[in-house]
Amino acid sequence: MKLMVINGPNLARLDIRDSSIYGDLNYDQLKALIQGAAKSAGFDVEVLQSNDEAEIISWLHKAADEQCPVIINPAAFTHYSYAIRDAAELVKAPLIEVHLSNPMAREEFRHTSVISGVANGTIAGFGPNSYVLAINALKAMLG
Repeated sequence: MKLMVINGPNLARLDIRDSSIYGDLNYDQLKALIQGAAKSAGFDVEVLQSNDEAEIISWLHKAADEQCPVIINPAAFTHYSYAIRDAAELVKAPLIEVHLSNPMAREEFRHTSVISGVANGTIAGFGPNSYVLAINALKAMLG
């Protein structure tokens, strides 16, 4: 089964971000971890990253049209992009929100997710393993 993993702004710059928050992997290493975990779980995965809200919306529309499960790390868009929220709501296959850090343990403005209300679940605070946990949760949800 196909799986789409969508990563939002600045995730391709993990190598220069605060490692105490985002961990020590660079984006290519994170992508390889996701691909390996997805393959082990029996998924054909497409891992995407964009700093562009419109591109993320287009990917969500594609996932909705193809009835493709989604793991999404909306990054900063988590807190204010109603357009991404509305596109995510169109996805009828399972959709899981992930975060490397725990937004609730960070600045107050990060405590609100406009995406969580349309996601099947949220996994946050486990670093790169947040993606692995989401892949395992999807596998269980899909039987």
